[in-house]
Amino acid sequence: MEFLSGVMEKETLELRELQQIEEKGKTVKVNGAVHTIRDMGNIAFIILRKREGLLQCVYEEGVTAFSLRELKEGSAIEAEGILVHNGKAPGGIEIRLEAITLLSQPAEPMPIPIAKWKLNTSLETNLNLRPISLRNIRERAKFKIQEGIVRGFRDFLYEQGFTEIHTPKIGSKGAEGGANIFKLDYFHRPAVLAQSPQFYKQMMVGVFDRVFETAPVFRAEKHNTKRHLNEYTSLDFEMGYIDGFEDVMAMETGALQRIMEVLKQQYSGELELLKVKLPDTGRIPVVRFDEAKRLASAKYIRPIRNPYDLEPEEEILISRYFQEEYGADFVFVTHYPSKKRPFYAMDDPADPVFTLSFDCLFRGMEITTGGQRIHDYQALLDKIARRGMTTEGMDSYLSAFKHGMPPHGGLGIGLERLTMKLLGEDNVRETTLFPRDLSRLEP
Repeated sequence: MEFLSGVMEKETLELRELQQIEEKGKTVKVNGAVHTIRDMGNIAFIILRKREGLLQCVYEEGVTAFSLRELKEGSAIEAEGILVHNGKAPGGIEIRLEAITLLSQPAEPMPIPIAKWKLNTSLETNLNLRPISLRNIRERAKFKIQEGIVRGFRDFLYEQGFTEIHTPKIGSKGAEGGANIFKLDYFHRPAVLAQSPQFYKQMMVGVFDRVFETAPVFRAEKHNTKRHLNEYTSLDFEMGYIDGFEDVMAMETGALQRIMEVLKQQYSGELELLKVKLPDTGRIPVVRFDEAKRLASAKYIRPIRNPYDLEPEEEILISRYFQEEYGADFVFVTHYPSKKRPFYAMDDPADPVFTLSFDCLFRGMEITTGGQRIHDYQALLDKIARRGMTTEGMDSYLSAFKHGMPPHGGLGIGLERLTMKLLGEDNVRETTLFPRDLSRLEP
């Protein structure tokens, strides 16, 4: 009988462990994938790809007990050798190889040169070969930074007393209405894929006061743009007992500050690799929707064509205005027209044409939508009636309000868009692991 008592210790070391060894000439074991081989004749440099980065190993003919001809790019190996400090090597260390054990071999050569500093492939090729192209160090770094964004978001909200929840992605009704819903057959009953966790977030405010979720959402929008996806990851939170929607914007400001702090402290290698300059989140300006449109129109001589929404070009110009005038990378645009917001958005008591809601723009693009919600049961029913909507399929949602709900509000941040603008990419698919759009269901 055998028993397990925890994680097994391994003889093989990771990069961080290797870099902490001060003893000279120590024999170490490592494993990894052969990223590239630079054959210089009697000596070859074998670059291993490991989870924390690249490791240089030196192969010497007659010294290393292995035939270099057996190694290929993509081979998985275990190696043993002498650890040497070398300022010219990646990470400042290298291993003089004594022995190599082959763990696996690729069946075919690499279809693209992943060892190059930058992949010179089209976006379509990159996405078609995603499991391979992501092995490129720069491509991989994008998603380490994305990990840091989620990590900072989670850590901050935990500290602020939020409870993480996990809500269904299959339901009977969309949370935001409209036609952008994926419909499916659920055991011979109609169902839809969730447009957002909105209904569940609000219901759970009545349970935990403050909740958040990081999860996929689905939009059946027939867009073919550089900023839209049909499945993306939303960083959502909802908070109760607010004094106004300003509390929600302040909470997002704190979350953004923590995210940038986490990236600076724990992802500096990836930031340096991709030459990313972190934005200033110390002070974020707040401007009304109608005022933002007027300011951009006046300064950049652009007529206001749609008084009820922001066009992509207007988002760019508003962001440009606040960057030029205040040095701000982010800007909150508040009081969106009611006709462009979902039924649960609270109308402004001072002028019900507008809502107590906002978008957050980052370097020319909307990354967040949020605001205060209607928490009074009758007020919610009245607005549903004014919209000509039906309450069919919303019984569970409405029951939370029927039995009392605190003033509350929340938001959703598009993870891929935030990553895209942070990294300076031109297309949201560049910062999506496996994009889903009008034409792509694989890989």
